[in-house]
Amino acid sequence: MTGSEELAGRFEEHRGRLKAVAYRMLGSLSEAEDAVQETWLKLSRSDADDVRNLGGWLTTVTGRVCLDLLRSRAARREEPMDDALGTFVPDPVLRPLSHLDPAEEVLQADSVGLALLVVLEHLAPDERLAFVLHDMFAVPFDDIAPVVERTPAATRQLASRARRRVRGAAPSTEPGLGRQKEVLDAFLAASRAGDFEALLALLHPDVVLRADSGALARGAAVSKAVRGAKAVAEQALLFARFSQAAELVLVNGSVGVVNAPDGHVRSVMGVTITDGRITGMYILADPERLARLEAPGPAH
Repeated sequence: MTGSEELAGRFEEHRGRLKAVAYRMLGSLSEAEDAVQETWLKLSRSDADDVRNLGGWLTTVTGRVCLDLLRSRAARREEPMDDALGTFVPDPVLRPLSHLDPAEEVLQADSVGLALLVVLEHLAPDERLAFVLHDMFAVPFDDIAPVVERTPAATRQLASRARRRVRGAAPSTEPGLGRQKEVLDAFLAASRAGDFEALLALLHPDVVLRADSGALARGAAVSKAVRGAKAVAEQALLFARFSQAAELVLVNGSVGVVNAPDGHVRSVMGVTITDGRITGMYILADPERLARLEAPGPAH
């Protein structure tokens, strides 16, 4: 094995963690892949023999690459940083809902929900980096500080500010996948039956629906943000025909819904559920972004 092959093998051992860091930083699967690839290029051009902690080095380099992307995004005032209407939905991670057992729930425990990613999108880039690297991946502030060009104490304050915003804005959800499935089964049944009262009973009074259809859909922007059980139930009935082909899947580790009638994903919905009622709905229906997703197998 050559030195370059050995280095590539060592890098592959860390790829999963690096992609997880980049996804939480960027909310985009394709950009996360690009960031990991950029990290590999930086490693291949470096003297890896001088790196004592390769995993830590790769994590902070990935963080720096993502920070540069976020700063560039903010400078151009692109979505989602300029998401005034509150309709941006990050890329979902889809998995088959093949079984619901304790082992499956343990495997999903480290997933990051769409609701949390939505909140992270509204943090300043430096805050997001400090929070993601420290709170989610246990990177010491001494290692993060050079990336954000601050002292460790100032970096700690960045993470603390981000933590307060996340705690105040990110809704919680039922921890049990089985209970989540019961609620969504009932929601789909009520949608298919056109049962408005049943839908209301499943929705929290202050439920918020975010539907991200991209910039244009058939020539008109249809992304929307809707608040309140009555308004959300009306939307569910308006699009009830799409629920006929809906299947339950895992969306970022929680039970969600995918509409892929012909094997091509047409929409994905993640939800937050508290005390048996849906508190948040996050729908991605952007054709361009959905085209890059693979349809998972149906639930059984």
